[in-house]
Amino acid sequence: MSIDAIKKNLETKMDQSIAAFKHNLTKIRTGRANPALLDSVQVDYYGSLLPISQVANLSLSDARTITVQPWEKGMAAKIEKAIRDSDLGLNPSSMGDLIRVPMPAMTEERRRELSKVVRTEGEAAKVSVRNLRRDANESVKKLVKDKLVSEDDQKRSEADIQKLTDRHITDIDRLVVSKEQDIMAV
Repeated sequence: MSIDAIKKNLETKMDQSIAAFKHNLTKIRTGRANPALLDSVQVDYYGSLLPISQVANLSLSDARTITVQPWEKGMAAKIEKAIRDSDLGLNPSSMGDLIRVPMPAMTEERRRELSKVVRTEGEAAKVSVRNLRRDANESVKKLVKDKLVSEDDQKRSEADIQKLTDRHITDIDRLVVSKEQDIMAV
């Protein structure tokens, strides 16, 4: 494996870490409704657990309400129960075959707790990126040890790897600040 291949692989993995971090941020509830909040909800569909998006249509009726339209009439009660039993703190109400999920207003204390959760997720993402940097640097050192590249190439590649790491950590910090502003906005 060459240094260029190591760097390319590193950048791909760091981008995947940021994508996973963004996905985790969508699960953290702000004051606004977002159908992605219900992605983690599993519904019992004839004996197997499926994500809610595979048994119903999710949409927004307004800024604070998610509507869930089951594809089968008999599923409405199961979907409503699954949403209520999830740890999201949501209270759905059924209107015929349509389920409305209003977003409760958040208290100041809850907003602060969610900000701490966002910072914790951000730190976990940074640790992931730093671990990838360490692995890439070890791969380059192995190439030097095997005498496939020079020590000068090692120094240059470590500097490039550090720049890549710094760029991704800056992106994570930017995402954390943005999400915190979303949460704290009343």
